[in-house]
Amino acid sequence: MRPSIVLFGDSITEESFGEGGWGAYLANHYSRSADVVLRGYSGYNTRWASLVARRAISSVSPSAVAAVTVLFGANDACLPDRGSAFQHVPLPEYQANLRAICAVLRARWPSAAIILITPPPVDERGRVRYPRLGDASGLPERTNEAAGRYARACLEVARQAGFRAIDLWSRMQMFPGWETSFLRDGLHLTPLGNRLLFEEVVFALRDANLSLEALPADLPLCSDIDPDNAVNCFQFQLQE
Repeated sequence: MRPSIVLFGDSITEESFGEGGWGAYLANHYSRSADVVLRGYSGYNTRWASLVARRAISSVSPSAVAAVTVLFGANDACLPDRGSAFQHVPLPEYQANLRAICAVLRARWPSAAIILITPPPVDERGRVRYPRLGDASGLPERTNEAAGRYARACLEVARQAGFRAIDLWSRMQMFPGWETSFLRDGLHLTPLGNRLLFEEVVFALRDANLSLEALPADLPLCSDIDPDNAVNCFQFQLQE
């Protein structure tokens, strides 16, 4: 059966199927090998995601999922005394919610590789330039320091559970000018930021033995079809 890769997360996941998005790159990368399934919910924190996780994945086959990415934390890390305080989730609860989400995913897909992705870094100047509607405080509703705490907490959950993890917060900051080259508004990803995340996810999937080389192509390649005896090439499909 053709495997699926599920992307579960907030707006950074919801936007990933847009032009130049990391999910769109992933779907193209695995176009003949796996289906990429989007479950992205803009604005969600882990508190809300943990409440809807079962419903969000209920329509995805329980037998074909090979991997699932989990990317939450950017909204949890909103400061509790700023414009997006309603999205804030305290750090201990964030970790507990991540564990609860992963428990739902593991129960649904026992053999799937779970890959936790940290929230990205925050460019505070970018957030001030693009404030939340109605926020005239002139202060960023997120800080990079707070995002870093949630990133480290995410990595700790992954370490304790034995899951793979992508430290997007640290990875992006390895590059000079990351604030504008990877982030379009101080938080959401530019095409270059999407490309970086796509590459990191491919590395993690390869580590889970889900590389293109490890997955068979869905149906024979055109070059493998005998034009004089195509029936033989498709015999196993006809029998199914």
